[in-house]
Amino acid sequence: AAVSTQSTGKFMQATGNSPLTHYDMNLTAQDQQMFFCPDVSGAGDKSDELMALAWRSVDTEKRIQLALQAVASNSGCASAYVLLAEECASTVPEADKYFRQALKIADNNIRRFVAVPSHDVKAHSLHRRDINICVYARRRVAMCLRKMGKLKECIKITRELIKEFPLMSVLHIHENLMESLLAQKAYNDVQALLTRYDDLNLPKSAVICYSAALLKIRPVCEKFFVDVTVKKGLTTHQFDAVEALQRAVEFNPHVPQYLLEEKPIILPPEHLLKRGDSEAVAYSFYHISHWKEVPGSIKFLECFWKDTFKLIPFPLEKGKLFHPYTAGTEETDRELLPPFHDVSVYPKKELPFFLVFTAGLCLFTLSLALLTHFYPIFMGELARIALEYFATPFAMIAEHLQALLPQQVWNLLTRA
Repeated sequence: AAVSTQSTGKFMQATGNSPLTHYDMNLTAQDQQMFFCPDVSGAGDKSDELMALAWRSVDTEKRIQLALQAVASNSGCASAYVLLAEECASTVPEADKYFRQALKIADNNIRRFVAVPSHDVKAHSLHRRDINICVYARRRVAMCLRKMGKLKECIKITRELIKEFPLMSVLHIHENLMESLLAQKAYNDVQALLTRYDDLNLPKSAVICYSAALLKIRPVCEKFFVDVTVKKGLTTHQFDAVEALQRAVEFNPHVPQYLLEEKPIILPPEHLLKRGDSEAVAYSFYHISHWKEVPGSIKFLECFWKDTFKLIPFPLEKGKLFHPYTAGTEETDRELLPPFHDVSVYPKKELPFFLVFTAGLCLFTLSLALLTHFYPIFMGELARIALEYFATPFAMIAEHLQALLPQQVWNLLTRA
């Protein structure tokens, strides 16, 4: 959280542009109100009312002041510590301290809930809020540990979180675990995690598809040579790696350009669209280092990723391994990504050459007709000059032929 806030602030100071759009920040505000505010009116105390105002406010300074007032009113206000960690902390250890405080308070509230009667609606509303804070704060603590280089502790907390709250898939905690395992180079553990989540019945993501492709590419890419492959063809393992890569590219075709650094990687938005450019930016931002850690993987990607498009000639109508590509992805990505970013578009709307040529020829003919109608004398003179210009080479050729050929032969040719 602190890293995100710091990065955003540094980016704004350096460029004068905000990496987050109003649409993205509005979605974040809605998520925060849903997660950290009781869903029954009047369920909380004065500190909850202050935090409800804080989550709705768009002014960062006002949000922090309201959170501090909530802590002054009630030192056990966990959501206030979450906001302070997100927006007030200037370093990762400071954010970690705030999140741990919020987690401690939420855990104590959850333990006390056992003695609450089942018909108490307000108490159940607060309990749901405390569970959300508990899951969110523990996930953020794990992310802080990851940023501080404490991978073992990060992985331990993330595993416990997935085990205790398996239904919290909306936070994509398993993807955070996968990223930490890849950073630790624990490829066997990543494969075990993919076996669980890369299932036909479960929703896919760029993290799952491209991580599966990376694990398939890793054993074969170091000894991969293009000239040898052209002569002898692909081995069984190389073919499996190509299939995994083409599966990943079909799911999100925007990612390879960022991994190959053909397009600049920007700070990712807080929300992303599956199979869209926003997801590609977020994946590349966090995972490009994992690809670079595997020697030859980038070269392998560069050689084979474009072949996928030949397998799917009409991606909006029919896919190969996934559903057809959604037509409205580009519009949503433009709402999520900042204006200075060149949004990647797939499939590109390319017109056939014959259609473009015909349209250009018609436009040229129409222009000539209009000019001739309004300026007949000028256009007549222009046509005469053009004919003389184009006829000059033919006249020169005729003169040379007349000089080379005998007079009798030339007379016979001109009579004919």
